[in-house]
Amino acid sequence: MTKLSRRKFLHTTSMAGLATLASPLVARAQSDTIKIGGLHDLSGALDSTGVPMNQVFQLAIKEINEAGGLLGKQVEPVIYDPQSNMSLYSQYATQLALRDQVDVVMGGITSASRETIRPIFHRYDTFYFYNTQYEGGVCDRNEITLGTTPAQTVARLIPYGMNLYGKKVYTIAADYNYGHITAAWVKRYVEENGGEVIETEFFPLDVSQFGSTISKIQGAAPDFVLSALVGTSHLGFYRQWAAAGMKSEIPVLSTVFGAGGTEQVIMTPEEGNGIISSFGYFEAIDNPTNKAFLEKVEAEYPDKDWVMSEISEVTYEGVKMWADAVAEAGTTERDALLEVLTSGKTYDMPAGKVKIDPKTQHAIRDVYIAELQDQVFEIKESYPDSPPTDTQMVCDLIENPDSNEHFEISL
Repeated sequence: MTKLSRRKFLHTTSMAGLATLASPLVARAQSDTIKIGGLHDLSGALDSTGVPMNQVFQLAIKEINEAGGLLGKQVEPVIYDPQSNMSLYSQYATQLALRDQVDVVMGGITSASRETIRPIFHRYDTFYFYNTQYEGGVCDRNEITLGTTPAQTVARLIPYGMNLYGKKVYTIAADYNYGHITAAWVKRYVEENGGEVIETEFFPLDVSQFGSTISKIQGAAPDFVLSALVGTSHLGFYRQWAAAGMKSEIPVLSTVFGAGGTEQVIMTPEEGNGIISSFGYFEAIDNPTNKAFLEKVEAEYPDKDWVMSEISEVTYEGVKMWADAVAEAGTTERDALLEVLTSGKTYDMPAGKVKIDPKTQHAIRDVYIAELQDQVFEIKESYPDSPPTDTQMVCDLIENPDSNEHFEISL
């Protein structure tokens, strides 16, 4: 009941904020606040991921305002709940750009939501930060992309798993573009390391029963399972895998498990122990910036029912990096901010060192492999300064600054 009431509160307060929306006739420069849009799922299928993102988004804004704001103004969040509904994503993105006249937007979780709102923000020249791990390939001068891509995580996770367990891999993935493209990268990295993907299966996001697949995996006898399953329904796989007694037989590695910050808390240690994931952030990162960050989060949200994940920490990064660029450039204009962000400047973040690759406007960042034990991820390996080489294959915003496309990288 605590979780539901807290989410209901967050949803209610975000809707109340909509009553104070700016007139569409008021230009951004004339506003007495600097407006930042938040577009995260506070209800719906992905609320367990969206609520933590929204909370850390608001924490970052609070810190900026307590430090004096930006350009002599307070930063005003304008928050909508798209409810994991693409029609609402489109509606609210348009409102943020045209009616609210926000200076920047942080938002979107799935690739479907990003590709719904990204063209809208590009069309209306509203600066956009996508702060979610994804499949790579976006090439848009109007977007800064801070989450990890397969070249940063999957490229590390596959050889790590093969060195530990063997060369035969069984892939299970979500049945939409993230799952399909990630599965293609898995196949590439497995084969590059002398292995074989013996089967790949895709599952719609609402599938929660995996009995027949577990039987197929038992029969195929892979050395490990690579999961790119997404969302609450897909957690059923891990629970059913443990219930079938398979955890001790065949290890599971995942490109997604733990990304939302709730999975390892929802599942028992008996269900989750031993799952290995790779992300650009884990709570266990040992640096002073991360320690101070986690203390601030705990003080702000002492009753939270989630742990910090890449998606939430990167949302915090997005707000802070944008604010830093505004302060340095002395304006909220996108092109001036891009000059700062793509200048090679390195940001000291809880996740480690982060800088923006000028070719792709994606993050070059530290990446980690971690294993879940007793609901806590323990870091096993770290890889500093990992570039988004997959997206660099198809995107060069220095040569083609007018690019506005999501490339499906040919493998």
